[in-house]
Amino acid sequence: MTVGVTLVGIRERIEGLAETDGAYYVVCGRTGHRPVPVADKRFGDRAAARRAVSAAIEYRAALRRYDPEVPHYDLIVCEARDRRTTEPGHDCSGPAGAQQSLSAPIVTGTAGSEPRGRGRLVERCHCVAAATFESLSDCGFREVERATMERYTELAEALPTPDGLCLCLLESMAATLADRLDGTEQAAVLTRAAERLGTCEGEGDPVTATFAGLVDCDVVGEFSPPERADRAQATAPDVATVRFSEYALSPREGHLPVLPIVVDLVRRLPDRVPTRVRVDPVGDGWRLELAFEGGSDPEGLLNAPIRSPA
Repeated sequence: MTVGVTLVGIRERIEGLAETDGAYYVVCGRTGHRPVPVADKRFGDRAAARRAVSAAIEYRAALRRYDPEVPHYDLIVCEARDRRTTEPGHDCSGPAGAQQSLSAPIVTGTAGSEPRGRGRLVERCHCVAAATFESLSDCGFREVERATMERYTELAEALPTPDGLCLCLLESMAATLADRLDGTEQAAVLTRAAERLGTCEGEGDPVTATFAGLVDCDVVGEFSPPERADRAQATAPDVATVRFSEYALSPREGHLPVLPIVVDLVRRLPDRVPTRVRVDPVGDGWRLELAFEGGSDPEGLLNAPIRSPA
């Protein structure tokens, strides 16, 4: 059985256990992180949530067959005080038979909830990749889903060390999806992946917020404020450009994988997906151009073409 088929089956089991207004959810008792594939899931009772914990452990173990850097979590079950939120309550327990004690777990999104150092980069890569992978199934692109996993596993098996496999996963995923999906289909997958990761609309410039978050997760080293006239507005301009450096992903065959950049931006602008993404090499970094122009078929959303220096 391939890893892709395994992940699909485990994901379907968890979906079958989940309930929209369930009182229970799964969290890491050590960090407060809510990892995929249970990140946004709620469960009607503790028994169902415990089964989801077992399935989530199996899911992440399947990924770890090809990437030993997939983070480990001490998953426990918590009951929310309010069914509309995932605010922690007083009742938390681990898988059946486990002895866990946690009076007030940290909720994902609070300061310090993500692993530090290289762990932040690894976890961000896997969160984006898993959300995108699952979105292929949601959108009905099962053949592309299988091709994505097959291409990744081929590359993973060819690498002499496990270092950088999380980046290899995103790079190969961006290339495969760009080859097999048209612009409109890519936009649909990105929109669904952003929903899975959780939209995060807020005040201020969404482009700046996206790159600030990527710096915090070590996906980007540095960036300059977007070149736009209305940076203070929480809306997208027709065109915005950003200069950044120390990007974790590498160019391939004249394209730069921009999947983690664009999916994060779509989280902040769920109603306005970019229609064109291009990049230019600038010094030791990149100049990214984001266009939001209606009426055109999206291009470069996952693997942006690199324009030759003038």
